[in-house]
Amino acid sequence: MRVGVVGLGMGLHLANWCRRLGMEVVAACDRDPGRRAEARDLLPGAAMVGEWPALLDERLDAVVLANDFDEHAPLAIAFLDAGVHVLSESAACADEQQARALLAAERRSAATYSFAENYVFHPHIQLVRGIVDAGEIGRVTLVEADYLHGMAPDAVAGLIGDPAHWRGRIEPTAYCTHTLSPVLALTGAMPTEVAAFPVDAADPRPAVVMLVRLDTGGLAITRHGFLQGEPDSHWSWFAARGTAGLAESVRAAGDRAWSVRVRKEPWTDPAGTVRDEEREPAPLFLPDGTRVEPRAEGTVRILEGFRACVEEGRPPLVPVLPAVAASLVGVAGARSLRENSRPVPMPDLAARSTGSV
Repeated sequence: MRVGVVGLGMGLHLANWCRRLGMEVVAACDRDPGRRAEARDLLPGAAMVGEWPALLDERLDAVVLANDFDEHAPLAIAFLDAGVHVLSESAACADEQQARALLAAERRSAATYSFAENYVFHPHIQLVRGIVDAGEIGRVTLVEADYLHGMAPDAVAGLIGDPAHWRGRIEPTAYCTHTLSPVLALTGAMPTEVAAFPVDAADPRPAVVMLVRLDTGGLAITRHGFLQGEPDSHWSWFAARGTAGLAESVRAAGDRAWSVRVRKEPWTDPAGTVRDEEREPAPLFLPDGTRVEPRAEGTVRILEGFRACVEEGRPPLVPVLPAVAASLVGVAGARSLRENSRPVPMPDLAARSTGSV
């Protein structure tokens, strides 16, 4: 399986994992000569190019898109039209036009689109999904998900205030797929309406809260950005409340942050006993017996799924429709912020889409 990589920031990390998992990284692209030089040492034999169209000449089976956050859709469309399987980081699209063009490109292509949303496959999310799928907490009605960083104010200002960095140009709601993708995977739902609120009206950019209505009738509350109290965790607390109980990841430092607390009230038990327990995820091992670090499990599972998709014809782990839906929640959330937190309906993505970007 011949793989190319676009973007050698996070992309270099993904390329190294591709190689560890048995894929051949034959080409990589980045506009920064320094990054290309670093990658040349770490990816011996791979062609290094400064502009992504050059990868279309490399006879690739698949491409990993790890370029800037808001620039993935045009590349994904071009590679799909060239018959190259795509694994794209977030966001899948920057607006509704791109979303519809990407959906159309995926439909007409012989290749597949997979979303590289590793948070769907983090250990604590997998634990909660198993609990939900087993019916332990009943029908899920409320999901809460955080993607938060605890950082010093000057560091935050330097990051989101830098117009040369993609974090400095995206909307405060945009970086939402680390929360929304697990929500959609857990519930099997699609978002129908979004209302977004700044945490601090005096300084609205660092952190936002979004209320997302789902087509199952349930509700998701998601928190994004920079708030204190998160530096020792993996930034990704998650909770599902059902009609018969609660499953939530543990707010703790170290490996315990990947564990999940399950709470069942006395009325759910014939003996009237409260059930409140903490469960640890099963470890993941590579074929050579090496244990995968918990924070890398999502990345490993995504890449293994992508390889199975390309080589064995299996369906994408996170396909294009939930990818664009999760991404467009951030777009709707930005509109809600501009309109004083008015609820904004999500576009109907089921309608057949055409067009290009």
